[in-house]
Amino acid sequence: MLGRVLEDVRVNDRLTIPAAELAWRFSRSGGPGGQGVNTTDSRVELSWDLGGSDLLPPSLKERALGRLGARLVSGVLTVTASEHRSQLRNREAAAARLGNLVASAVAPPPRARRATRPTKGSVERRIADKKRRGQIKQNRRDYPE
Repeated sequence: MLGRVLEDVRVNDRLTIPAAELAWRFSRSGGPGGQGVNTTDSRVELSWDLGGSDLLPPSLKERALGRLGARLVSGVLTVTASEHRSQLRNREAAAARLGNLVASAVAPPPRARRATRPTKGSVERRIADKKRRGQIKQNRRDYPE
């Protein structure tokens, strides 16, 4: 069962982080767990040295470093998982979280939005809504007689 979790982390169809580049740390977790919460190290920290890894081509590595810059400490990306009671499930959650983070970091940028003019109907609806809202507010006013 342990061998199943110490596998590579799959990021997408073309990219998999090998288990040799991953560092696992375990500690006691807060939250539910009954009597076992004080004796089991169920909290999981999974770290990957993105800056020192040769896994990504330079262009993708630069993109990932730029997008994940705020999350990196000395080029190392760390994710934690402590929402489950068992260490195994927290390991799986941390691996999935790391895979999703890296996948979104290396994804190509979205296509640039092409500016368009609002339709005549949408402009008219917006103006009508503004007038209606102004009328509602004006009706709330207390005028002295």
